[in-house]
Amino acid sequence: MNKNIFFVFVLAIIGAFVISNVSFAQPYGKGLYGIVTYGNETSLTISTDGNINIPTITPTNNGTLGTGNSTVTVVSTDVMGYILYVRALTSTNMDNLGTPLPSATFSYPGATKNVWGYNTDMTDSYTAMSLTDAQIYSTTQPTSITGHNTVVKYGLYVDFAKPAGNYAVDVIYTAVPQTD
Repeated sequence: MNKNIFFVFVLAIIGAFVISNVSFAQPYGKGLYGIVTYGNETSLTISTDGNINIPTITPTNNGTLGTGNSTVTVVSTDVMGYILYVRALTSTNMDNLGTPLPSATFSYPGATKNVWGYNTDMTDSYTAMSLTDAQIYSTTQPTSITGHNTVVKYGLYVDFAKPAGNYAVDVIYTAVPQTD
């Protein structure tokens, strides 16, 4: 009988080690190395190629699409990566001396005219700009020294209903480190 009790006791000890929920750190050399020097802080920088100038648009009754691209470059040494957002600063309308050109979701060609929007897939389908941050890119890896370029395509689809002139809007790009 002592033999059976000893056997059950040994099985209970083995079970405790096998079922344990204690986790251990990865072995040395299994992490991401060479990105950030030990003891240094990570960095994140963002830049654009400046204002977007859409070439002169000659409207037609059926509508004319004018486009221009903006390149946003983000360099991040954060091993968790980053998220890139876009939004309008104070208004989603482009303004031409008090004449608004609203932002809208639309496709070219299409029925919705006298609007503007953006995309990151270089198609002729556009998303309305918002006053709140909209995610346009994310990565879970650090970027190289040259960074990652995200190209944002802007499109204006107009006919004769809007007066000629220079339409403008302020757009903000924000890059933030990933946190999990």
